Amino acid sequence: MNMINTNNRISIQVGLSGYSFKIYADNELVRASEWISAEKVFSTPEFHDRYAQVDVSVFTPKCTLVPVRFHDPYRETAMLSEVADIDVSGKVDSIDVTDYAAVMLYQDPVGESLAKVIASTVLRQDAAPVRPLPEMYHMLKQLATLPDYNRIIASYMDQVLYLAVAQGRTLLLCNSFSAPDFTTAEYFIFMVMKKFQLNPEMSVIYFRTPLDDEQEISLYRYFHGVEKI
Repeated sequence: MNMINTNNRISIQVGLSGYSFKIYADNELVRASEWISAEKVFSTPEFHDRYAQVDVSVFTPKCTLVPVRFHDPYRETAMLSEVADIDVSGKVDSIDVTDYAAVMLYQDPVGESLAKVIASTVLRQDAAPVRPLPEMYHMLKQLATLPDYNRIIASYMDQVLYLAVAQGRTLLLCNSFSAPDFTTAEYFIFMVMKKFQLNPEMSVIYFRTPLDDEQEISLYRYFHGVEKI
C-alpha cells in the first residue's frame, strides 16, 4: 500500500478546449500534463487519487477586483456589469482576495460545466468540496508569493491574455485583454510595462499556461527571465 502524502496538491486549469494539470508534493512540481481534451476527463488516472489540496481554475474574463472598502454585496451584479459583458439576470459570485484587501466578483466562467465535473471528480483527502474559481483569482494568490519586487504573472488561453502586475505588496494591474494571437498578447504586456515604467530587462515574467519554444524565446528577447509556474 502506498503511503498517503498529506502535502500533495493538484492544480487544474480549465478552458474552452479542455484542461491541463500540475501535481506538487511538498511544494515541488512532480508532474505537469499537456493540454487534454474534455472527453478524457474520466479516464485521466491522476484524477482518481485524493489530494491535500485541489485547485480548479477556470479561464474567464467575466471577473473584476474591487477594493474591500468599495465592495457592496447588494450591488455585485451592477458592479461587475460595468466592466464585463454578463447576464444581469444571472448569479454573481464573489470571493475574498485577502493578499490585496479586495473582493473578486465573477460570473458564468467559460467552461463552467467541465470545471464542475472536474471539481466533483478530483477529491480532497478531507472530503471538503472543491470550488472552481477564475484563473485570475489563482494568479493573484500566486502573485503575492513571488520573490521579486516587480511581480508580473500572466496566462494566455482561448485568445485572451490574463495579466496581473504588482510592485512589492502594491497591486498595479489585474486585467484581461482580447488577443487573437501571442504577438498581440505580447503587445499588451509591453504596453502595461511601459505604462507603469517597469523595465523588462530587469524583470522576470511568470506564466501559468504553457509556452512553446517560439513564445518563450520571443519573451526572452525582452525580459530578464521567463519562468513557467
